[in-house]
Amino acid sequence: MTSRGQAETEKLRQNLEGQLDRLVQQLADLEECRGDLDQSEYEETKNETMEQLREFNDSLSKMISGDMTLVDQLGSMQLATQAAISAAFHTPAVIRMFARREPDLLRERLADVDRDERLGKLSAQASTREKTEILSALRQLEERLSPAELKFLDQQFASSLEDTGKQFVRVSDTVANNVKEVPSWRMSWAGHITCMRVMRMLTKC
Repeated sequence: MTSRGQAETEKLRQNLEGQLDRLVQQLADLEECRGDLDQSEYEETKNETMEQLREFNDSLSKMISGDMTLVDQLGSMQLATQAAISAAFHTPAVIRMFARREPDLLRERLADVDRDERLGKLSAQASTREKTEILSALRQLEERLSPAELKFLDQQFASSLEDTGKQFVRVSDTVANNVKEVPSWRMSWAGHITCMRVMRMLTKC
């Protein structure tokens, strides 16, 4: 790839990361302010944000179809988006690190989770959920896991999280023969409304 092509790809990646960050942050802010909302308003805002994530994921699929360079650059971002849509992942920070291919930061996060559980700052249930997300992300990024970590994942998948790994779609399996050009993904009017609602909610928190 030429230097110009690399620069364009990097600019596209940064733009998409920013869009995904905003959507993930919307979900985080919504959960933080859930107690200030009635159930119908919460569900409406959550559904709007999830719809935006699905639109974002569809656009990613079209962008990378047939372009192996974009598959390499954006594949983890699509897997992270699919994880958020399927509710396999719930932790915004983990979704961001996964999308940005940051295994070192995921490892640091894992250590923090273990520490917080030992100190009683995090419940066993919350710790198990987040550790499962982190280790699943690391495995999807093809990072080496220890035998103990693999055993932990197997145990989780064998119980309530049995189908988590099946929620991810290998982007490389759907590569088309030609690159398809699609317009940049933009937030819908519903997305703008959602952002405004969340901002109003935050002023009350």
